[in-house]
Amino acid sequence: MPTPGGASERERYTWGIGFLLLPVVLWEVIPRAVPLPRGVRLFLATPSEIALAFVRLVEQGEFQQHFAVSAVEFLAGLGLSVAVGLPLGIVLGRSRLLDDVLDPFVTTLNATPRIVWLPLLMLWFGIGIWSKVMIVFLGAVFPLLINTYEGVRNTDRLLANMVRSFGGSEWQVARVVALPCALPYVVAGLRLAIGRAILGVVVGEFFGASRGLGYLIASAASSYRADVMFAGVLVFMALSLALTLSVKVLEERLTRWRPEATKTF
Repeated sequence: MPTPGGASERERYTWGIGFLLLPVVLWEVIPRAVPLPRGVRLFLATPSEIALAFVRLVEQGEFQQHFAVSAVEFLAGLGLSVAVGLPLGIVLGRSRLLDDVLDPFVTTLNATPRIVWLPLLMLWFGIGIWSKVMIVFLGAVFPLLINTYEGVRNTDRLLANMVRSFGGSEWQVARVVALPCALPYVVAGLRLAIGRAILGVVVGEFFGASRGLGYLIASAASSYRADVMFAGVLVFMALSLALTLSVKVLEERLTRWRPEATKTF
């Protein structure tokens, strides 16, 4: 189906994949064609070497073990952030009193770098999985909460008053009007939350873990295994891309009811 810009979806993805493959090909060819100092070559791995390192990790079962730990941390932290951030954003957007009371705390916590909480979380929860879950939660909850709040605050007042005129309660206004109107904001917040959650996994495993993809990258860097390090980095990049595209697909399906004039293009 042609887009407003004139290109079909297939053409857009073809151009995107082409520009993605071009630097990969150059990355593979240049180190082989250009003589590099041995010290530089030590810290540089070609895509083929990275692929071989990834295959070795899978065959040895090492990748699956680290990936499982990181996946649990990510899913638990992101799920907790959705369970807290979404309803709290709706409540703060609908209640001026709670907004006035809690806004200073939300603003302060959101402005504080998440990494400063890591030593305290490790002291409270230990170096196990729960300290990583909490750092993921702290990183992901505020984008979702703030975006949901802004979406609810921008609810169409005419629609809200219409529901009230038919005897609708505030809960019904929030469920029938506020949440659907805030849906684009919620999805945008979820996309930001995914990036923050992955960052939380990496940071948490860098500084205090014995398992996980972040630990695998840090361990490989300390032993000068550039191929393994790049393999871990590319896995995180692929996961981020896949999750972001999944959220975009979800957004398109959930916003089909909206008029075309209100959709971005």
